[in-house]
Amino acid sequence: MNLLHRLPFRLTCILALPWLLLIPVAASANDFPTSERVIYVQECMRTHPGPHFEMINKCSCAVDAMAGEVAYDDYVGMTTVVNAMSIGGERGGTLRDNESIKPQIKRYRELETKVHKACFINDAK
Repeated sequence: MNLLHRLPFRLTCILALPWLLLIPVAASANDFPTSERVIYVQECMRTHPGPHFEMINKCSCAVDAMAGEVAYDDYVGMTTVVNAMSIGGERGGTLRDNESIKPQIKRYRELETKVHKACFINDAK
């Protein structure tokens, strides 16, 4: 009788083990600092005007999706390059003509399009 009483507990432990192993993976998938998430949401809301509460949720969804797709260090590299493209004049021209950074720009634009679509953010301009 004692064995039958303990069987559900052991079965629960066996079934829970694979899920417990995934916890570190889930935590590392969202390693963006809070301040970076806030900046992303604010910028997203600025470029996609709409009802305040709706856009907070959509833009928060987008940054969470972005964090699930790319490591924070890669994100910083991509956004630095994308933001640097707006530098005017000769210094900006040096960046715009640099072929080695174009894959990062393309990857960021593709990721941004993907997460915006997943979070129902309209990018039509």
